[in-house]
Amino acid sequence: MLRGLWKLTWIEIKIFLREPLGAIGTIGIPVLVFLVAGRMVSRRGSLTSPAVSSFIGVGLPVLASVLILIGAVLSLVTIISIYREGGILKRLRATPLRPQTILTAHVLVKLTLTVVTMALMVLAGKRYYPVNVDVPVIGFTIALLISTWSILSIGFLIASIVPTARFAQPIGAAILYPMLGLCGLFVPLEALPPALRAAAHVLPLTYAVSLLEGIWKGEAWSAHMTDVAALVVVFAICTALSSKVFRWE
Repeated sequence: MLRGLWKLTWIEIKIFLREPLGAIGTIGIPVLVFLVAGRMVSRRGSLTSPAVSSFIGVGLPVLASVLILIGAVLSLVTIISIYREGGILKRLRATPLRPQTILTAHVLVKLTLTVVTMALMVLAGKRYYPVNVDVPVIGFTIALLISTWSILSIGFLIASIVPTARFAQPIGAAILYPMLGLCGLFVPLEALPPALRAAAHVLPLTYAVSLLEGIWKGEAWSAHMTDVAALVVVFAICTALSSKVFRWE
């Protein structure tokens, strides 16, 4: 089973690299957003302004990281739906591979791409847009991988039940982008009305943003065990559900 997992993962990486648009969307766009937004903010506002300094020092890299995460999920939903519609999943069903193995292979591919994108963002930021902060790069990368792993399981659950590729990405976007507006990245949770605040505390992206922001600021992991636990629970629930409702054709 492990051999089949690594073989499927390697095949998926090669398939991804054959599509330049996929690489541009998954890797290039988050890095571009990080650089362009950083340049625009630094030119329009004083770096000594608390709001601008906070956005550049924390908000911008977390935003770019969330874009990496959402891009990975939408890509996963689309790919699985295309495989189902094209009969590829039907052929995989004849192999010993199970839905969990397919999920793990795609998650490993997306995690690898996340690491590559994060590395390019750090290198590009140092070269073109230096930010004078001491960033725990390793810790933040681990936090991003945990967040990506968890939210990807939501994508796999969506992909497990969406019948065609035509509807896969719109449905994924309709689920993920409202989370983006309520996760505390743009508006503090304390400023939200009580009903929206309660909804935000149910959304997994809220805990991902909290974890990413905290680790980027240099806070201890012990202060974010609730975030990690929530993301692990989301992964466990979505993985269990997707294995039950997964549609091969």
